Amino acid sequence: MNYNLLEDMGLGGIDLTYFFIGLAVVTLLLLIMMIVLMVKFNKLSKRYQKFMSGKNAKSLEKDIVGLYEDNKLIKASMDKNRKDIENLYRKFEGAFQKIGIVKYDAFNQMGGQLSFSLALLDENDNGFILNSVHSAEGCYSYTKEVKAGLCDIALGDEEKKALDMAMDL
Repeated sequence: MNYNLLEDMGLGGIDLTYFFIGLAVVTLLLLIMMIVLMVKFNKLSKRYQKFMSGKNAKSLEKDIVGLYEDNKLIKASMDKNRKDIENLYRKFEGAFQKIGIVKYDAFNQMGGQLSFSLALLDENDNGFILNSVHSAEGCYSYTKEVKAGLCDIALGDEEKKALDMAMDL
């Protein structure tokens, strides 16, 4: 019996030595690939065993559901905190944040700098200037409204200094 398999396939002119060398190279490559895959599989198997150690499918599912619930609670808490911070910021925006005070002697005969000008401004430089003048006859106080850092009524030197101090903050 004479089999001419290579001739039937159209490869009758190929030297069998080259064919077997090529077959050996392919076999060697497949062997190397198989070793690499076995090493990767072993690493993955160890990681899986570590992940699943002491767990079964139900307890693992409980843990995952617990983490999901915790995540929902954290997100809800974060949203509440964000709203609280925004609310505090809105309230704080209108609070007096900038302060300037200048003490002075309104009259040269008095000592101790008992008179003062106090400027209180919010974030947008709105507020008032409180001026308290102390004299031998008594103490007189008055206010001047400040809008956007400006006052419609003329300011005295001490009031200007107090307003400038507050606006520099």
